[in-house]
Amino acid sequence: MTTRPVQYDFSGKVVVVTGGSRGIGHSMALGFAAAGAKVAIASRKLESCEATVKEIHALGSEGSAHAAHVGKWEDCDRLADEVYGRWGRADVLINNAGISPLAPSSVETSEELFDKIVGVNLKGPFRLTALFASRMAAGEGGSIINISSTAAIRPDPETAPYAAAKAGLNILTVASPKSMVPRFASTASCAALSIPTSARDGRARRISLGARSGCSRCSVRASPRRWWARRSTLRATPPASRPVRC
Repeated sequence: MTTRPVQYDFSGKVVVVTGGSRGIGHSMALGFAAAGAKVAIASRKLESCEATVKEIHALGSEGSAHAAHVGKWEDCDRLADEVYGRWGRADVLINNAGISPLAPSSVETSEELFDKIVGVNLKGPFRLTALFASRMAAGEGGSIINISSTAAIRPDPETAPYAAAKAGLNILTVASPKSMVPRFASTASCAALSIPTSARDGRARRISLGARSGCSRCSVRASPRRWWARRSTLRATPPASRPVRC
């Protein structure tokens, strides 16, 4: 099996990935581990995190597993304490954990579902950003990467709470560094790439990735294909080829 050469060296760095036990978070965690980083994996299921840490060890890097529901304030506080207690630092935080369940309509969206969606997609990143950025700013600095979605720019009726939360996450990404400059860099994901990811019900989800810092004035082109999740049927339609303002 041919392996790709590592392009970056993260030796001595500590990277925290929420939702890091599966999907895109899992791939990012292994990528950072392959580049020499120590990776802290957080998700609701500790056993899944521990399985990912074993993969990290197989790559010759170190890792730690943390059970945390980012939609719960106390779990966010505990996660920050555990990471700094274990590693003594954090150089990169990736707010990747997210959920995007479909709702029949806005009227039929329950308060419980709304709170759950906003909690995981916005409340958690808000709290974790505050906790980690303040410690980064007091130390050697660091970076925070927020995984957003094309839904924040082109929302669907079925995912309105999710789209609103991701739009809020984009604003959070712009606002957060202003109180931490120059010790803290925030990077927003800006629809540079749309990736369908598997979900339990077999539907696909839209997740966008990017690497534009600040994100308040950047412009990136839409991906070659858009992935729309509509009930149980996935359909792909090419978007207009035009710049997308973040």
